[in-house]
Amino acid sequence: MADWLRKLFGGQPPPPPDDDMYQQAVLVYLPLSDDEFGDEEEREDLLELEDRLIAAIEEAAAGIFDGNEFGGGECVLFMYGPDADRLFAAVEPVLRAYEPARGGWAIKRYGPPDDPDAREERVEL
Repeated sequence: MADWLRKLFGGQPPPPPDDDMYQQAVLVYLPLSDDEFGDEEEREDLLELEDRLIAAIEEAAAGIFDGNEFGGGECVLFMYGPDADRLFAAVEPVLRAYEPARGGWAIKRYGPPDDPDAREERVEL
């Protein structure tokens, strides 16, 4: 089931892979047109964006695209890899070319998700 459908009908995004290779992350937060899940056109556009992000990540061999979460007026995209800077470098041109990403931001996390001391860096899109 698509991640946005899982969000609509309940459930949480999948946890990142346990593999040490995927312990850093890029989390992208994109505002939606309403306070809920956005409209159907937005969701379709975001699925197309996901395809472009997946291709960019695979081409750079920078990690994996792990899914999305819709709700509360935003969409969050989850990407994991061994190097958050390399992963962000792979997806940044795709995000900057995507008009609706303007006003959004990315968080580069330099450590595993269970490390409360992992350094994070916010990048405005």
